[in-house]
Amino acid sequence: MTTPNPRSSSVLSPGHRALVTGASGGIGESFARLLAARGMDLVLVARSEGKLRALAAELSGAHGIRAEVLATDLSRPDAPRQLHAACEARGLPVDLLINNAGFGSYGPFDAHPFEREHEQVMLNVTALVDLTRLFLPAMLARGAGGVINVASTAGFHPVPYMAVYAATKAFVLSFTESLWAETRERGVRVVALNPGPVETGFFDAVGTRDVAVGTMATPEDVAAAGLRALEQGRVSVMPGWRNRIQTALPRLFPRGFTVRIIAQMMKPRAPSLAPGAASGRG
Repeated sequence: MTTPNPRSSSVLSPGHRALVTGASGGIGESFARLLAARGMDLVLVARSEGKLRALAAELSGAHGIRAEVLATDLSRPDAPRQLHAACEARGLPVDLLINNAGFGSYGPFDAHPFEREHEQVMLNVTALVDLTRLFLPAMLARGAGGVINVASTAGFHPVPYMAVYAATKAFVLSFTESLWAETRERGVRVVALNPGPVETGFFDAVGTRDVAVGTMATPEDVAAAGLRALEQGRVSVMPGWRNRIQTALPRLFPRGFTVRIIAQMMKPRAPSLAPGAASGRG
Protein backbone atom coordinates (compact mmCIF):
# COMPACT_ATOMS: atom_id res chain seq x y z
CA MET A 1 0.00 0.00 0.00
CA THR A 2 1.37 3.39 -1.02
CA THR A 3 1.77 5.93 1.76
CA PRO A 4 -0.07 9.11 0.79
CA ASN A 5 2.07 12.21 0.36
CA PRO A 6 0.86 14.75 2.96
CA ARG A 7 1.90 17.54 0.60
CA SER A 8 0.07 16.26 -2.47
CA SER A 9 -3.21 18.08 -1.74
CA SER A 10 -3.96 21.73 -2.48
CA VAL A 11 -0.88 23.85 -1.89
CA LEU A 12 -3.05 26.46 -0.16
CA SER A 13 -4.22 24.18 2.62
CA PRO A 14 -3.19 23.91 6.30
CA GLY A 15 0.07 22.12 6.95
CA HIS A 16 1.78 23.51 3.86
CA ARG A 17 4.48 26.17 3.94
CA ALA A 18 4.90 29.34 1.91
CA LEU A 19 8.04 31.41 1.52
CA VAL A 20 7.22 35.08 0.91
CA THR A 21 9.86 37.59 -0.14
CA GLY A 22 9.34 41.26 0.54
CA ALA A 23 7.12 40.22 3.44
CA SER A 24 7.75 43.23 5.68
CA GLY A 25 5.01 45.33 4.09
CA GLY A 26 2.65 45.89 1.18
CA ILE A 27 1.65 42.97 -1.01
CA GLY A 28 4.10 40.60 0.67
CA GLU A 29 2.67 41.25 4.12
CA SER A 30 -0.84 40.80 2.75
CA PHE A 31 0.12 37.44 1.26
CA ALA A 32 1.51 36.39 4.65
CA ARG A 33 -1.67 37.39 6.46
CA LEU A 34 -3.96 35.62 4.00
CA LEU A 35 -1.90 32.43 4.05
CA ALA A 36 -1.62 32.38 7.84
CA ALA A 37 -5.40 32.70 8.04
CA ARG A 38 -5.58 29.53 5.91
CA GLY A 39 -3.41 27.71 8.46
CA MET A 40 -0.24 27.69 6.39
CA ASP A 41 3.24 27.92 7.91
CA LEU A 42 5.44 30.75 6.68
CA VAL A 43 9.01 31.69 5.91
CA LEU A 44 9.14 35.48 5.91
CA VAL A 45 11.95 37.13 3.97
CA ALA A 46 12.97 40.80 3.72
CA ARG A 47 15.75 43.10 4.85
CA SER A 48 13.83 44.49 7.85
CA GLU A 49 14.30 41.88 10.56
CA GLY A 50 12.39 43.84 13.21
CA LYS A 51 9.26 44.15 11.06
CA LEU A 52 9.43 40.47 10.11
CA ARG A 53 9.72 39.31 13.71
CA ALA A 54 6.78 41.46 14.78
CA LEU A 55 4.67 40.07 11.93
CA ALA A 56 5.76 36.49 12.65
CA ALA A 57 4.83 36.81 16.33
CA GLU A 58 1.45 38.31 15.48
CA LEU A 59 0.52 35.68 12.91
CA SER A 60 1.78 32.78 15.02
CA GLY A 61 -0.27 33.97 17.98
CA ALA A 62 -3.41 34.65 15.98
CA HIS A 63 -3.46 31.49 13.84
CA GLY A 64 -1.25 28.93 15.59
CA ILE A 65 1.05 28.60 12.62
CA ARG A 66 4.85 28.38 12.51
CA ALA A 67 6.41 31.55 11.09
CA GLU A 68 10.15 31.59 10.49
CA VAL A 69 12.10 34.80 9.87
CA LEU A 70 15.07 34.96 7.50
CA ALA A 71 16.26 38.55 7.18
CA THR A 72 18.06 38.73 3.84
CA ASP A 73 19.06 41.30 1.22
CA LEU A 74 18.17 39.40 -1.92
CA SER A 75 19.98 41.86 -4.17
CA ARG A 76 23.27 40.25 -3.05
CA PRO A 77 24.46 37.62 -5.55
CA ASP A 78 24.86 34.86 -2.95
CA ALA A 79 21.63 35.58 -1.05
CA PRO A 80 19.27 33.13 -2.85
CA ARG A 81 21.63 30.18 -2.31
CA GLN A 82 22.10 31.13 1.34
CA LEU A 83 18.33 31.41 1.81
CA HIS A 84 17.72 28.01 0.23
CA ALA A 85 20.48 26.45 2.32
CA ALA A 86 18.99 27.96 5.50
CA CYS A 87 15.59 26.46 4.72
CA GLU A 88 17.13 23.03 4.15
CA ALA A 89 19.21 23.27 7.32
CA ARG A 90 16.12 24.13 9.39
CA GLY A 91 13.98 21.44 7.79
CA LEU A 92 11.60 23.86 6.08
CA PRO A 93 10.28 22.39 2.82
CA VAL A 94 8.62 25.11 0.74
CA ASP A 95 5.34 24.26 -0.98
CA LEU A 96 4.55 27.75 -2.24
CA LEU A 97 7.15 30.31 -3.34
CA ILE A 98 5.98 33.91 -3.62
CA ASN A 99 8.58 36.09 -5.34
CA ASN A 100 7.29 39.52 -4.36
CA ALA A 101 10.41 41.51 -3.43
CA GLY A 102 11.31 44.28 -5.84
CA PHE A 103 11.69 48.00 -6.30
CA GLY A 104 11.52 50.67 -8.97
CA SER A 105 13.33 53.86 -9.92
CA TYR A 106 11.87 56.97 -11.53
CA GLY A 107 13.69 59.53 -13.62
CA PRO A 108 16.05 59.62 -16.60
CA PHE A 109 18.01 56.39 -16.90
CA ASP A 110 21.37 58.16 -17.12
CA ALA A 111 20.67 60.03 -13.86
CA HIS A 112 20.40 56.92 -11.73
CA PRO A 113 23.49 55.68 -9.90
CA PHE A 114 25.02 52.66 -11.61
CA GLU A 115 24.88 50.66 -8.39
CA ARG A 116 21.16 51.34 -7.91
CA GLU A 117 20.15 50.17 -11.37
CA HIS A 118 22.33 47.09 -11.01
CA GLU A 119 20.70 46.34 -7.65
CA GLN A 120 17.26 46.70 -9.23
CA VAL A 121 18.03 44.06 -11.86
CA MET A 122 19.62 41.78 -9.28
CA LEU A 123 16.54 41.90 -7.04
CA ASN A 124 13.71 42.07 -9.58
CA VAL A 125 15.16 39.51 -12.01
CA THR A 126 18.21 37.57 -10.84
CA ALA A 127 17.01 36.79 -7.31
CA LEU A 128 13.58 35.77 -8.63
CA VAL A 129 15.09 33.37 -11.18
CA ASP A 130 17.59 31.98 -8.69
CA LEU A 131 14.98 31.34 -5.99
CA THR A 132 12.64 29.68 -8.49
CA ARG A 133 15.46 27.47 -9.78
CA LEU A 134 16.44 26.49 -6.23
CA PHE A 135 12.98 25.70 -4.83
CA LEU A 136 11.13 24.40 -7.90
CA PRO A 137 12.90 21.01 -8.30
CA ALA A 138 11.71 19.75 -4.90
CA MET A 139 8.13 20.72 -5.77
CA LEU A 140 8.35 18.87 -9.07
CA ALA A 141 9.81 15.84 -7.31
CA ARG A 142 6.81 15.84 -4.93
CA GLY A 143 4.41 16.44 -7.80
CA ALA A 144 2.87 19.38 -5.91
CA GLY A 145 3.64 23.03 -5.32
CA GLY A 146 3.13 26.57 -6.50
CA VAL A 147 5.00 29.70 -7.52
CA ILE A 148 3.58 33.21 -7.66
CA ASN A 149 5.83 35.77 -9.33
CA VAL A 150 4.79 39.39 -8.88
CA ALA A 151 5.19 41.21 -12.17
CA SER A 152 3.34 44.44 -13.04
CA THR A 153 1.17 46.13 -15.64
CA ALA A 154 4.38 48.02 -16.42
CA GLY A 155 5.70 44.81 -17.95
CA PHE A 156 3.26 44.93 -20.85
CA HIS A 157 4.89 47.88 -22.65
CA PRO A 158 7.97 50.09 -22.40
CA VAL A 159 7.83 52.80 -19.74
CA PRO A 160 10.25 55.69 -20.34
CA TYR A 161 11.62 57.16 -17.09
CA MET A 162 10.98 53.79 -15.43
CA ALA A 163 12.89 51.92 -18.12
CA VAL A 164 14.67 49.35 -15.97
CA TYR A 165 11.66 48.64 -13.76
CA ALA A 166 9.35 48.02 -16.73
CA ALA A 167 11.95 45.84 -18.44
CA THR A 168 12.46 43.71 -15.34
CA LYS A 169 8.71 43.16 -15.04
CA ALA A 170 8.47 42.24 -18.72
CA PHE A 171 11.12 39.60 -18.03
CA VAL A 172 9.19 38.30 -15.01
CA LEU A 173 5.99 38.02 -17.05
CA SER A 174 7.62 36.13 -19.93
CA PHE A 175 9.65 33.87 -17.63
CA THR A 176 6.62 33.00 -15.50
CA GLU A 177 4.31 32.23 -18.40
CA SER A 178 6.95 29.94 -19.89
CA LEU A 179 7.30 28.08 -16.58
CA TRP A 180 3.51 27.73 -16.38
CA ALA A 181 3.57 25.81 -19.66
CA GLU A 182 6.52 23.65 -18.57
CA THR A 183 5.08 22.67 -15.18
CA ARG A 184 1.30 22.60 -15.65
CA GLU A 185 1.22 18.83 -16.24
CA ARG A 186 3.74 18.05 -13.49
CA GLY A 187 1.70 19.01 -10.43
CA VAL A 188 3.09 22.52 -9.91
CA ARG A 189 1.10 25.67 -10.57
CA VAL A 190 2.86 28.87 -11.62
CA VAL A 191 1.17 32.24 -12.04
CA ALA A 192 2.23 35.79 -12.91
CA LEU A 193 0.51 38.44 -10.79
CA ASN A 194 0.36 41.77 -12.65
CA PRO A 195 -0.95 44.56 -10.42
CA GLY A 196 -1.29 48.17 -11.45
CA PRO A 197 -0.67 50.86 -8.84
CA VAL A 198 -1.08 49.54 -5.31
CA GLU A 199 -1.56 51.46 -2.06
CA THR A 200 1.82 50.62 -0.55
CA GLY A 201 4.98 52.54 0.28
CA PHE A 202 6.32 51.95 -3.26
CA PHE A 203 5.33 55.31 -4.74
CA ASP A 204 6.14 57.24 -1.59
CA ALA A 205 9.65 55.79 -1.68
CA VAL A 206 9.97 56.59 -5.40
CA GLY A 207 9.20 60.20 -4.52
CA THR A 208 6.06 60.87 -6.55
CA ARG A 209 2.63 59.42 -7.27
CA ASP A 210 2.52 61.02 -10.71
CA VAL A 211 3.63 57.65 -12.12
CA ALA A 212 0.69 55.80 -10.56
CA VAL A 213 -1.50 55.56 -13.67
CA GLY A 214 -4.93 54.14 -12.87
CA THR A 215 -6.99 53.35 -9.82
CA MET A 216 -4.97 52.54 -6.69
CA ALA A 217 -5.69 48.99 -5.45
CA THR A 218 -5.24 47.69 -1.92
CA PRO A 219 -2.44 45.17 -1.29
CA GLU A 220 -5.02 42.83 0.28
CA ASP A 221 -7.09 42.72 -2.92
CA VAL A 222 -4.00 42.16 -5.07
CA ALA A 223 -2.70 39.31 -2.91
CA ALA A 224 -6.15 37.69 -2.83
CA ALA A 225 -6.33 37.87 -6.63
CA GLY A 226 -2.98 36.11 -6.87
CA LEU A 227 -4.11 33.27 -4.61
CA ARG A 228 -7.37 32.85 -6.55
CA ALA A 229 -5.45 32.69 -9.82
CA LEU A 230 -3.16 30.01 -8.38
CA GLU A 231 -6.14 27.94 -7.25
CA GLN A 232 -7.71 28.27 -10.71
CA GLY A 233 -4.52 27.23 -12.48
CA ARG A 234 -4.32 30.47 -14.44
CA VAL A 235 -1.15 31.49 -16.23
CA SER A 236 -1.47 35.18 -15.43
CA VAL A 237 -3.80 37.58 -13.66
CA MET A 238 -4.21 41.35 -13.82
CA PRO A 239 -6.49 42.63 -11.02
CA GLY A 240 -8.87 45.40 -12.10
CA TRP A 241 -10.67 45.86 -15.42
CA ARG A 242 -9.23 49.36 -15.87
CA ASN A 243 -5.72 47.91 -15.77
CA ARG A 244 -6.64 45.37 -18.43
CA ILE A 245 -7.95 48.11 -20.71
CA GLN A 246 -4.96 50.40 -20.13
CA THR A 247 -2.47 47.67 -21.01
CA ALA A 248 -4.46 46.49 -24.05
CA LEU A 249 -4.89 49.89 -25.73
CA PRO A 250 -1.18 50.58 -26.39
CA ARG A 251 -0.92 47.30 -28.30
CA LEU A 252 -3.39 48.64 -30.88
CA PHE A 253 -0.95 51.33 -32.08
CA PRO A 254 2.57 51.30 -33.58
CA ARG A 255 5.21 50.84 -30.91
CA GLY A 256 7.01 54.08 -31.70
CA PHE A 257 3.80 56.06 -31.30
CA THR A 258 2.96 54.25 -28.08
CA VAL A 259 6.36 54.86 -26.51
CA ARG A 260 6.27 58.57 -27.39
CA ILE A 261 2.85 58.97 -25.75
CA ILE A 262 3.93 57.10 -22.62
CA ALA A 263 7.10 59.21 -22.47
CA GLN A 264 5.01 62.38 -22.49
CA MET A 265 2.85 61.02 -19.69
CA MET A 266 5.79 59.87 -17.57
CA LYS A 267 8.25 62.73 -18.09
CA PRO A 268 9.23 64.15 -14.67
CA ARG A 269 7.56 67.44 -13.89
CA ALA A 270 8.97 68.09 -10.44
CA PRO A 271 12.25 70.06 -10.70
CA SER A 272 13.82 67.79 -8.07
CA LEU A 273 13.30 64.74 -10.25
CA ALA A 274 14.18 66.12 -13.68
CA PRO A 275 17.99 66.20 -13.34
CA GLY A 276 18.25 63.24 -11.02
CA ALA A 277 16.21 60.27 -10.00
CA ALA A 278 14.35 58.73 -7.12
CA SER A 279 13.91 55.09 -6.27
CA GLY A 280 12.24 52.90 -3.70
CA ARG A 281 11.54 49.32 -2.83
CA GLY A 282 8.07 47.92 -3.31
